[in-house]
Amino acid sequence: MQKKALITGLAGQDGSYLAELLLAKGYEVHGIVRRAAIEDTTHKLRNIGHLVDKIHLHVASLDNVLSLIKTVKDVVPDECYHLAAASFVSYSFEDEISILNNNVNSTHYLLAALKEFAPTCRFYFAGTSEMFGNVTSDPQDENTPFNPRSIYGISKVSGYHLVKNYRSQYGMFACTGILYNHESPRRGYEFVTRKIVSSAVRIKLGLQDSLSLGNLDAYRDWGYAPDYVNAMWLMLQAEEPEDYVVATGETHSVREFVEAAFSAVGLDYTGLVNVDPKFFRPAEKIQLCGNPSRIRERLGWETTTDLKGIIAEMVERELELYSTLA
Repeated sequence: MQKKALITGLAGQDGSYLAELLLAKGYEVHGIVRRAAIEDTTHKLRNIGHLVDKIHLHVASLDNVLSLIKTVKDVVPDECYHLAAASFVSYSFEDEISILNNNVNSTHYLLAALKEFAPTCRFYFAGTSEMFGNVTSDPQDENTPFNPRSIYGISKVSGYHLVKNYRSQYGMFACTGILYNHESPRRGYEFVTRKIVSSAVRIKLGLQDSLSLGNLDAYRDWGYAPDYVNAMWLMLQAEEPEDYVVATGETHSVREFVEAAFSAVGLDYTGLVNVDPKFFRPAEKIQLCGNPSRIRERLGWETTTDLKGIIAEMVERELELYSTLA
């Protein structure tokens, strides 16, 4: 019998790769999108434009429990991947209220709807390394205490505890993937990695003179997005629901990323990249680096592409995009 999957955040980087993965595995794929996306598919759904005739789209709002209940009742999914969230780190008071309300309520509404109308559905919640925040040990694993330092991180910790509660109180197969940074050519322009790659290409093509960044000596654990969505799928195929850290276990500096991106287009970044203090985030005493031992040992998860390979793919795709505009 064909499995049915419901994805929130379908049009994002992870949602689009996940939809491809599930379709390749023979799933019937359903996705929740906002009405604005349906009305502007060229821009809002650009990551899944090649998939729209293969998937089922449902117009619903994640902050409206009735629309989520209707969708769950219509689909009755076997698996649900909750990827949608306000995903930027903001320190604005108005943004904080919106981020906290949207991220916590959508997770609660979805869990409650599934509990009532699709109780055997397996549920995946997209956690983040931002949940760890100011860490006291390196690397971090599933037993590392959470100490978030942004409303976004706090909202994700709240979601984690909601998932844990529904798992223990109601016996739902619900788990959280604590994913570290993961990149691909589908990364949004609001993320520094896409900004770096896009700027390197634009400078090479004479469309931009320089790039301003924050701390070049900040370190991140960067992985490959298609590998990480495979981890999500593996988590829902396990015998028992568990939470997993998904990471490479290696860190690289922003400077290394910049150097590789500019080298890929034949440029030396020196003199082309300016350090601007306004882009600095609060300093980290201990860097965020994940320990993926549990998911590797228990689920057989592996990474397929290193950072240089990821950057090369991002640069190649960016060059293709600009060639179509020329």
